[in-house]
Order: sequence, then C-alpha cells, then structure tokens
Amino acid sequence: MQTRAVLAEAKRLVPALSVTERDVAREPERAERDGIRSTPTVIVLGEDGSEVFRAEGVPTLNQVLVAAARAL
Repeated sequence: MQTRAVLAEAKRLVPALSVTERDVAREPERAERDGIRSTPTVIVLGEDGSEVFRAEGVPTLNQVLVAAARAL
C-alpha cells in the first residue's frame, strides 16, 4: 500500500510517468527474469528500456522522482 501511494503521487506530479504493476505470484518466470527477489520491488526504465533505478522495498517519493527524471 505504501509503494502504491508513493507511485500514485509520483504519477500525479509527473503525468508522463508510466506505472505498471506486476503480480510476481502469478508471473514467477517474469519475476525471475527481471531479477525480482522480494516485494515490493520498483524498477524504473529509461526510454531505451534500460534500468535506471531499482528499489527493493518502499522507495521514497524523491527517489522515484529522481529516477523518473533520469528515465525521461
């Protein structure tokens, strides 16, 4: 719930931000491929699809906004 709140606030502040939630219990192969070992895990991708930020646990709003700036 805390992670969703942080991401919702980031989305409100940066409307161009795209947020996708994945259920790792339903998609364990994808979670393994993405290197997700715990939940929540937040991954921010750049325009080219490369990872620019990863947080295992609840990220701060500032962390997400800085990552979004790097990604855009």
